[in-house]
Amino acid sequence: MNTTTSGTAHTGSSTDHVTITPSVLYFGTPVVLVSTENEDGTTNLAPMSSAWALGQVVVLGVGAEGQTAHNLRSRPDLVVNLPAPAQWPAVEELAPLTGRTPVPAHKRGKFRFEPDKFGAAGLRAEPSELVTAPRVAECPLQLEARAARVQPDITAGFLIVEAHVLTVHADPGIVVPGTQHVDPAEWSPLIYNFRHYFGLGPELGHSFRSETPR
Repeated sequence: MNTTTSGTAHTGSSTDHVTITPSVLYFGTPVVLVSTENEDGTTNLAPMSSAWALGQVVVLGVGAEGQTAHNLRSRPDLVVNLPAPAQWPAVEELAPLTGRTPVPAHKRGKFRFEPDKFGAAGLRAEPSELVTAPRVAECPLQLEARAARVQPDITAGFLIVEAHVLTVHADPGIVVPGTQHVDPAEWSPLIYNFRHYFGLGPELGHSFRSETPR
């Protein structure tokens, strides 16, 4: 058994771990495009990589000063749109844009105000069925949701948004025929890995709870 100099066991490496201080901790998380409604009825579209699901609840981490946070404090409808890996250029077109004007102080110099996020990214909005915010037509998975709890994180720099998913729209090509299941062999999320974009690699196996075993 290999051990580090501190006596901590580790496997699979011929060298000891090193202590580092990364500037971000985006250690391979899905990218989502969140659409929300502005005060004037127009739409804001924001990319983010702090999103995860627990049952029918999606939890989002959003910057406290951004337009998404501003909207969700008073208008809880949203759509969580999941792009495919090939759509990363559209996501990156959105990355330096903000729907806030004036531009928040911490974004000045790197971000610019853009009222038409869909147009800037070459994306098309389509109406939702149950919420006011539109969906991103090009995204293979679209989750219509409503925020149930919006609260600051422990640093007060972000908002933690807990949203109930009301309905899910999926491209037929990623659904197992005759079922309600997304086919994991056909669907691949866009992954944000320490500020680089990736898709998934080959399947390694499946959980004992999988309902789509091969």
